Amino acid sequence: MIDTLIKDIYNEEQKTGSLRLSQMGPRCPRALWYSIHSPGEAEPLPPYATIKYSYGHIIEALAIALAKAAGHSVTGEQDELTVDGIVGHRDCVIDGCIVDVKSTTSRGFIRFKDKSFAKDDSFGYLDQLDGYILGSSGDPLVTNKSTGYILAVDKQLGHMCLYEHSLREDSIRERIATYKGIVTLDEPPRCTCETVPQGKSGNVALGIRASYSPFKYSCWPRLRTFIYADGPVYLTQVVRKPDVMEVDKDGKIVYNGYLV
Repeated sequence: MIDTLIKDIYNEEQKTGSLRLSQMGPRCPRALWYSIHSPGEAEPLPPYATIKYSYGHIIEALAIALAKAAGHSVTGEQDELTVDGIVGHRDCVIDGCIVDVKSTTSRGFIRFKDKSFAKDDSFGYLDQLDGYILGSSGDPLVTNKSTGYILAVDKQLGHMCLYEHSLREDSIRERIATYKGIVTLDEPPRCTCETVPQGKSGNVALGIRASYSPFKYSCWPRLRTFIYADGPVYLTQVVRKPDVMEVDKDGKIVYNGYLV
């Protein structure tokens, strides 16, 4: 039931084609342009991902419930915010502070705990938090106007920690202005998706962040997907065909260049 709900929400967001505060992290300008002008071209959310995202929402709800049970003041849940015309919804305000809950792997949790997360914020969590802090600046529920927090939850081992972040107002306003400019272009701009060598075969793959983009096939129409034991690898250049199953963007098996 909940996985169907999450899938519907995801697909509806793709159809609406609008900029959101939750999407102010680093993005390929070409993928961003397609997300606004051709949202229907987004790669469908695979079934297994509905479980992953549902689990993340459950962890978020649990963390907030625990904060309430511990006696903290929890207000402003999912309140709508606007920064320079861009809308978003914060998670909550705890004891007068903006708090965004994030579930993470044990490996990722270490970066929150040792305070090194800002050095590798690939998905723009802190840009998102900047938007929520700035968008809440006039809210009387928020007493701390310059600092926000990520409540990180290790979804594997259950550990929790609070990561403190100072507002970067100039940075988030500049990012918003840049993205607004990109989506007003008449034609899609150049793709800047990161690519990396895949082994020593000469094959080239999308970087991790780019591999999560639902518009990666818009950026790379000839992208080929190979299913390894630890997950899919998206090759932009194939010098030597991997000895694993290949699928097309709809998940159908490809053999010798033909659908099976």
